[in-house]
Amino acid sequence: MKAGRNGKIILVPTKNVIRMTRTMEQVGAGLEKIVAGSLRRSPAGQGPVLAWALACGQAVAVRTKALDFAQGILRVEVPDVGWRAELQALAPQYLAVLNRNVAESVRRIEFVVVAREIPRQEQAI
Repeated sequence: MKAGRNGKIILVPTKNVIRMTRTMEQVGAGLEKIVAGSLRRSPAGQGPVLAWALACGQAVAVRTKALDFAQGILRVEVPDVGWRAELQALAPQYLAVLNRNVAESVRRIEFVVVAREIPRQEQAI
């Protein structure tokens, strides 16, 4: 830490911070290799399904569900057509992450909107 001209305290990177950053980057790379190795060894058809959450991230994963993988196509359930359009635009990025981490080649992601059942109370209104 150091006092700036205006009297405010500013943080100055130290050798320890730089070393810690490098160490964390190395740990991250090591974890990525472990996860990718596990995904590559998963049973046929399961790698892309299991890797979906890794490819899309937590925020998307909680709103979607990888359904199945067959003939190079990963089918993913999405909540509505708006989500389908948004995720379709991001599909090339998702494909790159998937294919970097699984043994089977994912050629395409098909985003499927599953019709939600209307509860009987709503039907009566």
